[in-house]
Amino acid sequence: MAVLASVLAFVMTLAGGLAAMRIRDHRHLVLGLAGGLMLGVVAFDLIPESLELTRHRPLGVPAPMIGFAAGFVLLHVVEQAVAIHRAHEAEYAPHVHAHGAGSGGLLAASALVAHSLVDGLSIGLGFQSGTDVGVFVALAVVTHDFADGFNTFTAASLHRTDRRPAVLLLLADAAAPVAGAALGTLASVPDAVLGPYLGLFAGVLLYLAAAEILPEAHSVHPRIMTLGATGLGLLAVLCTVGLAG
Repeated sequence: MAVLASVLAFVMTLAGGLAAMRIRDHRHLVLGLAGGLMLGVVAFDLIPESLELTRHRPLGVPAPMIGFAAGFVLLHVVEQAVAIHRAHEAEYAPHVHAHGAGSGGLLAASALVAHSLVDGLSIGLGFQSGTDVGVFVALAVVTHDFADGFNTFTAASLHRTDRRPAVLLLLADAAAPVAGAALGTLASVPDAVLGPYLGLFAGVLLYLAAAEILPEAHSVHPRIMTLGATGLGLLAVLCTVGLAG
């Protein structure tokens, strides 16, 4: 089931890459919706589920919440370290500041591939804690993989006339969640570890939504429609979780 769900991430990543090649209009609405879905998954599913999996409280703080804070800070530190912070000087600025003759773009694209591998691993581990959690983790991954595919192709093609490296990295980025989901399915993780990991993944998702996807969605276009798309995403997850419960 986890691998099957990761195939959707494969398709969405390719869709994002194709969009980077061909169309850019209305992407702000897609990103606004994706941001809302991701925030909903974090608030209404991942955090509650992670707290139910373990009652361990180091230093008096629930272990999943420590993982949550660590995930948020970790992604911020990694992003700054590899210089893949997205600039917003232009409407669809690539996910990297230019360095040299495109080597920085290839580095950023490679980092996104590694990030997608971890996403797939999270899908596999999510299904270990239950089908509902696995489905919502997969939903969160799928919703931001469009942006990942878009940014992977854009970064890898920066300052390059030859698109072949960008296409190869896009394919690797699309395949990475499938490989990660397979690994996550094979690994056996106890609830005491799975709870903090889901918290950590929630922190990563919150950072992606709040610091990356939503700012880009609102960078140029009118904010009312984008806000509506974000609210729709939140409402969709809330209703889905309510019906599943």
